Amino acid sequence: MLTASEFKRGLRIEIDADPYTIMDVHFQSPSARGASTLVKAKVRNLRTGNVFDRSFKATDKVVEAEVALRPVQYLYADDDGCHFMDGESYEQFALGRDALGDDAGYLIEGLSGIRSLVFKGRVMSIELPQSVQLRIRETDPPIRGATAQAQTKPATLETGLVIQVPSYLESDDVVQVDTRDGHFMARVKA
Repeated sequence: MLTASEFKRGLRIEIDADPYTIMDVHFQSPSARGASTLVKAKVRNLRTGNVFDRSFKATDKVVEAEVALRPVQYLYADDDGCHFMDGESYEQFALGRDALGDDAGYLIEGLSGIRSLVFKGRVMSIELPQSVQLRIRETDPPIRGATAQAQTKPATLETGLVIQVPSYLESDDVVQVDTRDGHFMARVKA
């Protein structure tokens, strides 16, 4: 059992027998005497993907979710969803695009570093590596002579994901993308 005062980003907890991950946490000190500190947490349900804000008193007790992280390999996508193979047992499983949410935009064949989150024997979701390398499928031509200010333009990546990239990049360039917020990190040299 944890108290809400021990909350930190990335911690996995159980609320109403469902696993949640804490995405952000803020502590609010009381202005009145005798009032307890409030802990405001933004949490994401690992089963449904829903995100919402939840308030706790600092002394509230919460169960830490027993989530197993297992290495998986992305295989392919079809109408049933995205298919993965467990790296230890070699069992295959599928997760629907609605369960994956934005994570589906980073999946390409051969991507390593993916882990599945298993809660009570059932795969709830996946955890991506911090960054992935994706090829730009389509973007506007480079803007010549516009180096006075950092300008960006939209680029559609090979997975269909659209991100903002610097104006000097062209189609078929490979870029490194942060999977946490979808921003451009760097151009990958060939």
